[in-house]
Amino acid sequence: MRFRIDLKIFLFILVFYITKQIEIYAMIMFFAILHEFGHLAAGLLLGMKPEKLEIMPYGVAISFQLTPKDYNKKIKCGNLLELKKILVAIAGPLTNIVIIMLVLHMNLNVFDSLLILYSNVLLVLFNLLPIYPLDGGRIIKGILHISLGKVKAEKYTNRLSFVVLMMVTFAASIAIYLAENIAIFLIILVLWGIFIKEDRVFERRNKIYELLEKS
Repeated sequence: MRFRIDLKIFLFILVFYITKQIEIYAMIMFFAILHEFGHLAAGLLLGMKPEKLEIMPYGVAISFQLTPKDYNKKIKCGNLLELKKILVAIAGPLTNIVIIMLVLHMNLNVFDSLLILYSNVLLVLFNLLPIYPLDGGRIIKGILHISLGKVKAEKYTNRLSFVVLMMVTFAASIAIYLAENIAIFLIILVLWGIFIKEDRVFERRNKIYELLEKS
């Protein structure tokens, strides 16, 4: 399994330290790792092989290995693969929800409880945004793939990601103005970076699909 660290994480550490939010950031990163272990456990249980582990500013990301044979399977088996991807995507936020439920039934002091709950609720909300490749985007894409096919699934997921990201950016702009929190600005930059990267991949694939239709 390959390993990679996104160097932008050091910028985030610096910003959160300067803004005196480093404790919150450390807590979020800790539970983001547990979140990713949820993905890993689900993938292993479903017989998927981990390919790459990335440490990024907003958490840890694990990708699973797919071979050309996986993409060339018949429709029924291909849908089974998409269903596995959906279950793996759900496992991450579900891990945080389980942590939230456990904390609510534990006798922790108020400050620790609120910090843990805040971190996990934030991770659930962030990851369930229907923006690909966040968990929410992966779930939507998988469902569309099964019902509409790969090409339409990619197109609709890309469009939905853009619309949702615009809405999130608008809401974040208001939050930045009211809270004067640069951390929110950095998160939005990261989301746009993710979207632009995936949009370029989508455009390249879309050109290939168009060429195949013409041939």
